[in-house]
Amino acid sequence: MRARAWLKRLEAELQRAGKPRQEAFWLLGRALGCSLKELPLHLDTPLDGEAEAWLEEGLKRRVEGYPLQLFLGSSEFFGLHLDVEEGVLLPRPETEELVALALQELKPLVRPRILEVGTGSGAIALALKHARPDAEIWATEISPRALALAKKNGARYGLEIHWLQASLTGGLQGFDLLIANPPYLPESYRSIAPAELAWEPEEALYAGEEGLDVARPLAQQAQEALSPGGLLLLELSPFNLPLLARELLQAGWQVSEEQDRSGALRFLKARYGTREEAQQEQRQGSKDSAAGSVGSRSQGPER
Repeated sequence: MRARAWLKRLEAELQRAGKPRQEAFWLLGRALGCSLKELPLHLDTPLDGEAEAWLEEGLKRRVEGYPLQLFLGSSEFFGLHLDVEEGVLLPRPETEELVALALQELKPLVRPRILEVGTGSGAIALALKHARPDAEIWATEISPRALALAKKNGARYGLEIHWLQASLTGGLQGFDLLIANPPYLPESYRSIAPAELAWEPEEALYAGEEGLDVARPLAQQAQEALSPGGLLLLELSPFNLPLLARELLQAGWQVSEEQDRSGALRFLKARYGTREEAQQEQRQGSKDSAAGSVGSRSQGPER
C-alpha cells in the first residue's frame, strides 16, 4: 500500500477513536523516516512489510489509548527532541507556553539563576538552557528513574544542568526564577481521566482533593528559594489556580494569572517583594552597619 492510502486510513481510524487527526502524519512520517515538512513529497512511496507492520501496531495501540509519544519513543518540546518512557511525565504543549512566559520574564536579566522543581524528563530546564545558555539552571526531581532520563536528554544536547534528586526545592536558595509544572489534578479527576494517563506516574499527576497538595508547600518553600523580587511561575489547573492565587495574595505575594492559548487560566506568576526593595534594604543595612561601626569606635577609651 502506498503512503497516501495509509494516510487516509490512519486519519479515518484515529478520528473514529477520538484521537487527533494530526497523529496520522506523525505516525506515517516516522514509518517513512521523513519529517512532517517532507511528508507530502513521499505520499506516492510504497511501504514495505516492516513499515506496514509497525503502522498496524501503532494504530492498534493508539486506538487503545497508548500515548503516541511513548510509541514513538520521543517527544518534541520547544524545538528539542526528548526521549520519553513509561513512568515519567510526558511533555505537553501547554508547558511550552510556560517556558515562553519564563523567557519573556527573563529578558532583562543577565546570567539568571533558575530552579525547576519536578523536572521529569528535563523538558523545561533543557528548553530554558537551550534558549538562555548564560543561565545557571538547577533542576530537582524525586524519582530516580525520571532523573536518569532527564540527564540522558541533557547529555544528548550537551546542555549543562545541575541535576539534584530531592523533593521540591531541596533547600536551594538564591534564584531569580522558580518554575514548575507540579501535579495539579484533583483526586476526583481519576474517574474521568483519559486512558493515556494510565501510562504516567500518578504522583506526577494527582495532588489531593483540590489538586494543590504539592503546589502549596512548593509556594511556601519558594519564599526561601527565591532571591528578593524573584519570580514563582507555575502551571496549574483552571479550577485550582484562582484558589492558590488568593492564598498567595493573602500571604503578601504580588500575583497575576495568565491564560493559555485556549483561553483557560493556566499559569500563575507570583513575586514576594521587589528587587528595588531588596536593594533599598541592602543599602540601609550597609548604612546601619557603618553607623554601628562608627559608634563602637567612639565608645573606646580615650588616648
